[in-house]
Amino acid sequence: MSSDPLLQPYRIKHLELRNRIMSTAHEPAYSEDGLPKERYRLYHAEKAKGGLALTMTAGSAVVSADSPEAFGNLHAFRDEIVPWLQELSDAVHQEGAAVMMQITHLGRRTNWNKEHWLPVLSASPVREPAHRSFPKEAEDWDLERIIRDYGSAAERMQAGGLDGIEIEAYGHLFDSFWSPATNQREDEWGGSLDNRLRFTWRVLESIRERVGPDFIVGLRMVADEDWKLGLSREEGVEIARRLVQSGKVDFLNLIRGHIETDSVLSKVIPIQGMAASPHLDFCGEVRSEVKIPILHAARIQDVATARHAIAEGKLDMVGMTRAHIADPHIVRKIIEKREDEIRPCVGATYCLDRIYEGHEALCIHNPATGREKTMPQVITSKAQQSYKAVIVGAGPAGLEAARVLGERGHEVVLFEASDEPGGQVRLASRVPRRNELSGIIDWRVSMCEKAGVEIRFNRFAEKQDVLSENPEIVIIATGGLPNTDILEGADFVQNTWDLLGGSIKPAEKVLLYDDNAAHPGLAAAEWIADSGAELEIITPERFFGADIGGLNHVAYAEVFDRCGVKITISKRLKAVRRDGSGLVAHIGSDFSSRIEERRVDQVVVEHGTLPLDDLYFELKPESLNLGEVDYAALIDGKPQELRTNPKGAFRLFRIGDAVSSRNIHAAIYDALRLCMTL
Repeated sequence: MSSDPLLQPYRIKHLELRNRIMSTAHEPAYSEDGLPKERYRLYHAEKAKGGLALTMTAGSAVVSADSPEAFGNLHAFRDEIVPWLQELSDAVHQEGAAVMMQITHLGRRTNWNKEHWLPVLSASPVREPAHRSFPKEAEDWDLERIIRDYGSAAERMQAGGLDGIEIEAYGHLFDSFWSPATNQREDEWGGSLDNRLRFTWRVLESIRERVGPDFIVGLRMVADEDWKLGLSREEGVEIARRLVQSGKVDFLNLIRGHIETDSVLSKVIPIQGMAASPHLDFCGEVRSEVKIPILHAARIQDVATARHAIAEGKLDMVGMTRAHIADPHIVRKIIEKREDEIRPCVGATYCLDRIYEGHEALCIHNPATGREKTMPQVITSKAQQSYKAVIVGAGPAGLEAARVLGERGHEVVLFEASDEPGGQVRLASRVPRRNELSGIIDWRVSMCEKAGVEIRFNRFAEKQDVLSENPEIVIIATGGLPNTDILEGADFVQNTWDLLGGSIKPAEKVLLYDDNAAHPGLAAAEWIADSGAELEIITPERFFGADIGGLNHVAYAEVFDRCGVKITISKRLKAVRRDGSGLVAHIGSDFSSRIEERRVDQVVVEHGTLPLDDLYFELKPESLNLGEVDYAALIDGKPQELRTNPKGAFRLFRIGDAVSSRNIHAAIYDALRLCMTL
């Protein structure tokens, strides 16, 4: 048996878990019609295949029809969920892991204007700013119905073959009765702690009546809201103690903090630039006071921290949830002594950002997660024939292409004009708060070295450089260049690359025009603000940071608020002219012909990139496929077999921003799905 603390088995009640690593409940929005169908099942089965002990599904599955889904939540109130749960549990069990599901009534943490248009409710009519609903105070008949719904939902989970359930008591209806901030009732459901726990005991009794004493039932609970209006540490620990004494729960998954705004939620779910594992010591303190299995996850993204949490007795099971989105095979790599090959979670929180934007969760640099049906997590299939491949550009797209082709057994030469890899990712990581992004590049460079890829730096590859290698595959991943030529007087403006790259410094008074509404412009704005410059950000969007989700928005908003940055929405930069030693910016909008003027020292423009594609078009006439991509084959994961030009000598493709201005995930996904079949 291994001496590694993370690899020790652990028992919760009768359930034997093969190690101490789990993925905690979260909602990736992979559901279909509220049900965990194939995509949902494959996502969790992959993590089980990767070796973890327990995968907790849903975040959360809703128990009642008047708890409309907030972002793809599963429908635990429908009998139709049972056979899909059985397929999911069978798939996870077959890989040797356990599977549970988190259930909840969302309470005020959702909105009324969808599903059946029923009113949102909570312990008291206190609005949650994040989801913006005005809840009704739950009446006696509401509570009796919901209590029954919890029991019925638990019974469905048991019928679906799950190993247990977890009740969400963290910003939802269940714990809205606990917190003085949300429970202002004067009846038997409010006031004293005994009264505030009445709903808790009734729900647990309902569940136990339906599933019996042996089925595993736990709580993901807030034990300290860290808020003068909310649940104190003393009362939170007392609730935990009473839950344990009741014998009705089998584990506690601890949370510290409150979540009714994006700002406070970011302290519960930290992103890059914030402290890692901020609540670990707190969980260890609670564990010493209550004797029950303690689970926890909050930015525990590396193996060393997870190992410390178990070895020092702070936790019994450690959640590495976003880390498993980045690499679902963490445990397998620990077992096989390949920790250096674990794809790192870089804290970008692209996964959760997409949820806030109404999309499904995706990892910023693992495009196979959530696409397990079509994309491989591990490149195991060797190509039938080894080819010579030349790749130009060592940004994220080029490095991923090189990694995949190298691991498939091809001979790969990678040209990079700079003296280091990374492209735009290196620029982005120059913002101190976002320097973890460099892990996207560092991991790929390491994997390329293991695969035998030859990387040639300081080589601005031209047509003859490529042809002299006698390649059979050529991939252009040269990225793009900043596009600032979008207004009159463009010669007077700067671009965000020059700023982040250090070739220019922020002036005293700066106007940043962000017509992209994504990280590049906001990262440059953060750089300018932190320099002490007076900054105004202008955007034509109708709300700020349109492509930035709630958690990343917090980090930018904190800097801009602290530095007094002025933010102007729904305006367009029309022109810039020089006036003496300064500049005059002409500001208009889409809504009238009125023009305003701003006198500033510097104008910075972010409008995406234009493809750096000269080399591609020079090579195109001599390629077998004339650069054409068979999109049908690409989508279906089939080989590219177009031979449009029989006289051509090689197959030619371009990927990432060399095609069009997109983002890191798109560039890496381009490379993976193309190269896995070449």
